[in-house]
Order: sequence, then structure tokens, then C-alpha cells
Amino acid sequence: MTRTHFQLDSGVELAVLHLPERRAVAMDIRMLAGLVDEPADKLGLAHLVGQTLDKGTQGYDGRGLSDAFDEIGASWNSWCGREMCGFTSLCLPEFLERNVELHAEFLRRPTYPEDSCAVAIELARQELLTLEDDPQSLADKLIGRQAFGPLLGRHAAGERQTLDAIGRADFVRFWEGNYRAGRMLVSVAGPLKAEAVEATVDRYFSGFGPPEQAPRRAIPVEFGAVSTHHPKKTEQEQIAIALPGVAIGHEEHAAERILVNVLSGGMSARLFTEVREKQGLVYWVGAWTENPRKSGMVLVGASAMIEHCEQVYATLLRELERVGQDVTTEEVERALTGIAVRADIRAAITRAQCSEQADDLFHYGRPVPWEEKLSRLQAVTADDVMGYCARYLANGGMSAVSLGPHPLAADGVRESPGPVDSQ
Repeated sequence: MTRTHFQLDSGVELAVLHLPERRAVAMDIRMLAGLVDEPADKLGLAHLVGQTLDKGTQGYDGRGLSDAFDEIGASWNSWCGREMCGFTSLCLPEFLERNVELHAEFLRRPTYPEDSCAVAIELARQELLTLEDDPQSLADKLIGRQAFGPLLGRHAAGERQTLDAIGRADFVRFWEGNYRAGRMLVSVAGPLKAEAVEATVDRYFSGFGPPEQAPRRAIPVEFGAVSTHHPKKTEQEQIAIALPGVAIGHEEHAAERILVNVLSGGMSARLFTEVREKQGLVYWVGAWTENPRKSGMVLVGASAMIEHCEQVYATLLRELERVGQDVTTEEVERALTGIAVRADIRAAITRAQCSEQADDLFHYGRPVPWEEKLSRLQAVTADDVMGYCARYLANGGMSAVSLGPHPLAADGVRESPGPVDSQ
């Protein structure tokens, strides 16, 4: 297994992971154009642009492009995030060049048919309506907007009033202003030589806009250190808590990873044990991190029956305080084992290896071997975890959201103006 990192003449930044024993090739293209690049009055546009790239190009209609991918047996998908949009695919090694060619076709030469743009907007409206029936996803949206601020806290589906303002010309304008080779990160993993991949990618994306690399921006978080309640008729209360953390690549990120796994890394983790097993209060409780470039957030969430929500909220706050005072060496070792085992499982999946390498390009600016990440994790002690908690969780403020029929009886909780909807 070897890793190679290129800056291509076309402007593309490329990383190739040579896995000679694998039977498939994974490719992950990241375009550094996401929700933060949308005009404020046209939220949802970045997601819509990514969803309609393949609905018609100068060489294919939408059906023809799908047929072309099917002819080589390639699976492919797209997504849109805060700071970038992604295009992932999997194919046999002999079809990689054709796979790259087809991706270049829709990334470089989309036509944005009027009817396809209208369908995409309607589907986004339906996605917003679906949030009404998914309280957990709606709570995620609310805590994201409150904790990250109006820019990084945007939702991919946009808002109802901004979707109404979007037309085909906006699709074209966003694509023209944001899609080019200098904003592309490409990760490839599989049984192919790096030099062959380099030549293929550079050839198909040469001339795709200016080759100069786009600046790697760090969008500031606008943290809302406030607690809010959003009334909604639900059977369960959704609770979400966010606390400022550190960026991937920060010297204390390894301690943060261990902390989150102590809280929520398995059935012996603290939140599952204290909230579910000992008290029987919830079916779901968890902790996780979200990491824009150069920033981070630790989040905790739970779904509780209405009669239990106060007790659940109090328990979550107690555990967030306690974990900074009495983490044990045994917990740190268990957390490390869990992380290492999950990494070994992912290492057997070519697509997962490719995706992690693309993440490395975004956060570190280079591919980072797992051995390097593991050594940082192995160096973390219980004192390091408690020191991290003292510096960040205890002093960074807290943002909390509750969604449901019952306002939490906590100091500083602010009631939203009325029943919540997907806006």
C-alpha cells in the first residue's frame, strides 16, 4: 500500500492510494463549493446545482449519461455539505478512464435543462416537508443553525422562501462561479499505478477554468451560546447540545476523539450506560463531532419520552461535567480499541479508504497514513482528556435545543416564537 500526492497542471489536487490486492477502484471528487457559497437569498442552491449536473450535458441527456455509467457497471453518487460538494464512484480498474471521462462530462459541460431544474426545486420543497415528520433530523437542523451560525449552519435543502426565488439562471451562475479544476480535490484508491491515474485525471480536467488553486478558506463559526425550545406536537422530546471543540489537525483533536468515544463509543460508553441502561430513559442517546475546516463542535443528543425529558437533560449535563473530572485509563484504552477496530474494518472497504483520504486532503492538505493518526491517539492519557474538557467543554459555552411539547425547566431557555416548521 503506497500513497502519492500530486498537484496537477490542470489545477486538480490528487491523492492516489495504491491497493494492489483490491478488485475495484474508488474515486472521490470534492469540489470546494458548498452551502457557504450560496447567495443569502437563494439558500439550497448549492445542493440543487450538484443534483442537476448529471441531468443533461453537451454530450448526453440525463438518460444517456446514466446509461453510459451503467455500461461500465459504475456506481456513483453525489452530496452537498457546508464547504464542498462530493461525487463518489466505484468501478473496475479497466473502466477508470471512462469513469473519469464521464465525471468530467457532467462537471465541465452541464446544460441545466429547465425542466430538470424545476424538478430539483420541487424535490427540495418536498425534502423540507419531510423534515416535519422527522423530529430528530429537524432538531439536527435547528442545533446546526444555532451552534454554527447563519453561514456554516445552513441546511442543504435551503428554506421555503429561498427555494421560491431560485431559477435556472441561478444554477448556471453558481456553476460558472464555483466549479473549476483549481477547486477540486480528487482521491483515488485501488489497484492502479499513481502515474497512470495522474495522467488520466490531468488530461480530462485540463482547461477546466484557471489552474490556480482556490484559497483554502476557514469560515468562522458564529456560536450561539443559548438554549432554545421549539414547540412541536411530537410523542418524544428531542434534545441536542453543542459545545465548541477543536479542528481536525489540532494538537488536541486526538484527545477529543477519545473523549467522544468515552461518551458514546459503544454499549459500555457513559451516555448509553447512564441514560439508557441505568435509568431506562431513552431508546437513543449519542455523542459525535462535526468539523468544518479549521473548527469543530462536540454534540450530544437524545430522544426522550415527554415525562422523562427533564431527567434526560439533567443527566446529559451531569455527564458532560463529570467526564472532565473522572475519566479513567481503562475508559481511554477501551475507546482507543473501539476506534482502532472500526478503522481496521473501514480499511477493508476501498470506498471508505478513498473517502478518508479525500477528507485528509481537505483538513490536513495531504494524505495522512492511519499509523500516524493511531500514534497520536495512543499517546492520549486520561489526564489529556480531562485537560481537554477543562479547556474547551467547561469554558466554551453551551448551545442547546429542545424540540417537542415540553419546554425544559433550565435557566436561560428561550422559547421560539411559535410552532416550529422546517424553516
